[in-house]
Amino acid sequence: MQNAIDVSVERDEEGALATVKVAVGSETTEHRVRVTDEDLERYGSSDARDLVRRSFEFLLEREPASSILPEFGISEIERYFPEYPSVIKTA
Repeated sequence: MQNAIDVSVERDEEGALATVKVAVGSETTEHRVRVTDEDLERYGSSDARDLVRRSFEFLLEREPASSILPEFGISEIERYFPEYPSVIKTA
């Protein structure tokens, strides 16, 4: 089943706050993800929107959208998936 991932990003003093809507079949989930400028540098990205989209593709390969936290910082993914940094840098 194809996942539709819609990411919108707002910049603020802490970096970026992304709102992510994931549609899987008739079910939609919404998530808010904090991305700091340090996160962008750490994960080898210059675009928060692209990093968040690729991160959700990574997460959805490993768990259903309904299991993804509703609100989190992008670096928290590593706590659950230690391979995240190496995978996301090469994606």
